[in-house]
Amino acid sequence: MKISANKGFPVLVAESACLHGGAYLPAPSVPTQEGVEDIRFDFNDGARVHFPEREDGVWRVTLRDKASGVILYHGDLKNGRLQSAKRYFLRYEIRVFFVSDDGSIRDVFHHQFDPADKIILIQIPVGTLGDAIGWFSYVPRFQEKTGARTICVVADKFIALFKDQYPNIEFTTKEVLAKSDLQERAYATYRIGLFFTDTENNWQPSDFRHVGLHKTAAYILGVDPGEVRPAIAVRDDSRPIEERYVCIAAQASSQCKYWNNPDGWREVIKFLKDQGLRVICIDQKSVHGKNWVWNHLPHGCEDQTGNRPLEERVRWLTHAEFFIGTSSGLSWLAWAVGIDVVLISGFTHPTNEFYTPYRVINWNACNSCWNDPRIMFDHNNIFWCPRHENTDRQFECSRLITPEAVISTIKTIPSMAALNSDGARPQ
Repeated sequence: MKISANKGFPVLVAESACLHGGAYLPAPSVPTQEGVEDIRFDFNDGARVHFPEREDGVWRVTLRDKASGVILYHGDLKNGRLQSAKRYFLRYEIRVFFVSDDGSIRDVFHHQFDPADKIILIQIPVGTLGDAIGWFSYVPRFQEKTGARTICVVADKFIALFKDQYPNIEFTTKEVLAKSDLQERAYATYRIGLFFTDTENNWQPSDFRHVGLHKTAAYILGVDPGEVRPAIAVRDDSRPIEERYVCIAAQASSQCKYWNNPDGWREVIKFLKDQGLRVICIDQKSVHGKNWVWNHLPHGCEDQTGNRPLEERVRWLTHAEFFIGTSSGLSWLAWAVGIDVVLISGFTHPTNEFYTPYRVINWNACNSCWNDPRIMFDHNNIFWCPRHENTDRQFECSRLITPEAVISTIKTIPSMAALNSDGARPQ
């Protein structure tokens, strides 16, 4: 608890960007809700209560977490602002008395947090696909639980994916919000992110590395963390090609996220084509890398890469037999579309992503550094490998995932069993 100006944000690391306070719009300088006797309050940056100065006497304030019954602050203030340390969802209770110089006590103000029908802003600050899908998946649950007028602040390119599926949620961008008066009227604001340096858990009740990339949003919003797949708009439901096909995505924002086995993609694609399947790569980029390392389109696949609308990716995924990818945004999109996902990753623990029975990891190799709370992700180092960088073990977490292991996993997918011996579509 503090009686001071706001502190800065802890370091927020997104899927491909390390962001600080600029990732979010700050709360209004003055609390937005009117109390009595010029007291103002809101929950836009934790619980905030502003007290005007009086010539005599003091304000006696109690701030309590109603759910746990814990008193977070109790004391006397001449004037100023009381602000909670915790910024995530808590059902606060505010109680204010006025104590005159003669010792008389007057009950002034009592408020219990109640978001029903009030403006609640949920800021999803990054423009990366996986983060946005994973975090948004819990926003509908928040709206249903609270009955709030829920406004999701998210990058414009994602609004088209969700808007028509969720009529009870309003959508806006950070840029539009900054020009509106919504912040000045908002009752509460919650900021979703991965707060690496939040050692006191003021921005997230549980370290995201312990609960998972997407489930951290559930904990911040105070909803059931049980996994929930968001509904995605399918604007074009026609098949892009007649033949049976599989979608893949091989590119990533850091080398640790790639499948670094030198034979991996080539052998898997050959296997799929031998089964009569076409293999379609839907990455944004056909080539990506830095310095002396460049990752090219996997050999043998068909190129549908390019800076194309997400809706086109959704169309390809909707009719695919399944998807094969790494811990990247297109894997999350495939999960949201509802198809089977073969997810190849060693640098993340399986709890980091959505559940899939087709998760491939080699436990015999170094693994799960991303979910190690002792390690800080270095977004500026594309070759980040915190335990084995510049050794012969660098990237062994994925390099030692063999194509045989991935093919064995693929064979367990029901749609593979449905293939006719000649690869024709079953009638």
